[in-house]
Amino acid sequence: MIAMAGRLRLLTAPVAAAASSPCHRQSTPVWSRRSRSIVAAAGSSSRSASSEEQSASAAAATIRGKGKGKGGKTRRKVALKLTYLEINSWVWEVQPQEAGRPLRILADPLVVGNLDFGAPWLFDGAKRNPSVKALGVDDLLILEPDLLLITQSLDDHCHVRTLTQLSARAPDLPVVTTPNARPVLASLPTPFRRVTYLEPGQSAAVGDQQVRVLATAGPVLGPPWQRPENGYILLLMTTTADADHEGHGLLYLEPHCVYDRSFLETKRLRADVVVTPVVKQLLPANFTLVSGQEDAVDLARLLRARYVVPMSNGDVDAGGLLAAVLSKQGTTQSFEALLSEALPQVQVLHPTPGVPLQLQLELELDIS
Repeated sequence: MIAMAGRLRLLTAPVAAAASSPCHRQSTPVWSRRSRSIVAAAGSSSRSASSEEQSASAAAATIRGKGKGKGGKTRRKVALKLTYLEINSWVWEVQPQEAGRPLRILADPLVVGNLDFGAPWLFDGAKRNPSVKALGVDDLLILEPDLLLITQSLDDHCHVRTLTQLSARAPDLPVVTTPNARPVLASLPTPFRRVTYLEPGQSAAVGDQQVRVLATAGPVLGPPWQRPENGYILLLMTTTADADHEGHGLLYLEPHCVYDRSFLETKRLRADVVVTPVVKQLLPANFTLVSGQEDAVDLARLLRARYVVPMSNGDVDAGGLLAAVLSKQGTTQSFEALLSEALPQVQVLHPTPGVPLQLQLELELDIS
């Protein structure tokens, strides 16, 4: 119990504004209980894996501000706390109002063993931070997460050993994922009971529906006709927002820095915080496994980002045949130089694995 309490200090911090900066890190443990619920998007065709899931009929939630500003607008503060657990794993907290409990989201968790895709002779990747590496499923569940978010169907995102333990201990934990992950989730010894599969363009509400998760198009991992994997945007809903995709974009995640430009442009999507790789990872013949650099700059431009949070999903202690042929292109420093030249107003916030990165966003929202 003492060891677990020590590890929880990596994941816990009060969601409060910094006195002089929109971003700071803390490690004071504090968690509170909240109910778990998820509702599919109104009017969408998102498919459920269980009869317990609610149909797509809920209207977008109304956010009541303290008062209207000029032109039917109100100012709101939203607190974000992002804890990077290496590879593609995150724990997020979103607090969309000054009072109340934050939403807690597990994104692509991998906390049981190494990343080896079931073939350690081909690739065997271990996390580097000893404290992060020591975390397990119990350390995540004691946080009482509201949502499990899975971007892709492969093991570095949909990690079977981690999900096997998660589903056994928390089968009612709501899950939002790509339909590509259906075979993996269906094969778990104890399947999750509340799974929502989202195609790009579909969304689902989390908790009290003030926050929605919108799926965006990610990479195609296979032949060109295969369904793309997912990225996601967390949307803060307003009184004027459409339940499918309108709302204020708080946070974007796609762990390969691969995106559909026309999708983002057509829907006029935005995100204040963009979480993305910035260093490219290449296979032989210059095949891009993970993008970054100028593509990450372009992504920040498309989404009109205020902050970019780089994720270093290639920084692992790796062995196996594939590790020997993987190469990197660019650095975080070269990305920052590109970003500074193209978008000098955008700030780069570097997460330290296991240490909460805390942001206080001040928003101006339409309420008329």
